[in-house]
Amino acid sequence: MLREVIEEHSQVLEETLATQARAFYIVAGLAEDCLREGGKILIFGNGGSAADAQHFAAELVGRFEQDRQGLAALALTVNTSTLTAVANDYGFERAFARQIEALATKRDLAIAISTSGESGNVIEAARAARELGCKVVGMTGERGGSLAGLADVVIAVPSKTVARIQEMHELCLHALAAVLEKRMFGEVGE
Repeated sequence: MLREVIEEHSQVLEETLATQARAFYIVAGLAEDCLREGGKILIFGNGGSAADAQHFAAELVGRFEQDRQGLAALALTVNTSTLTAVANDYGFERAFARQIEALATKRDLAIAISTSGESGNVIEAARAARELGCKVVGMTGERGGSLAGLADVVIAVPSKTVARIQEMHELCLHALAAVLEKRMFGEVGE
């Protein structure tokens, strides 16, 4: 089983690199522009994608590979009081959209993560971000789903397997953190 998982991972990794590199560099440019213009990156998703949102925000606010100034990023998945209050009062589909409406400005970048591209609360938040004038990045599986139609750029991992999609999303987010550190702060020791 381990061999099967690793072989499938390797195949999806190669296909992701071959098909999504251009989208990745567009995302890197949007993220850099956002941060240089005083905006913040707002990240959200459900389940494993929520964990990826938290992880990526921590890499930007804290550090990835370099000791440097913190970068403005916020995972909309971490404030349980807000999440549960909004879900209770407005429904779970509004859990992230309400936060976008309260926190986002047109200078911000929204990173919406949904392996299927069909998560209702992620779609509603992407729609709210677009209405506010934010750039929207969609991170999905190969189909893209409804999220793809709301995003300025989509990283669509060429797989139907949720675990492989999530693994590629995490690799892309780590690579994005590395690119942002290098572009914004130079190489370590420069």
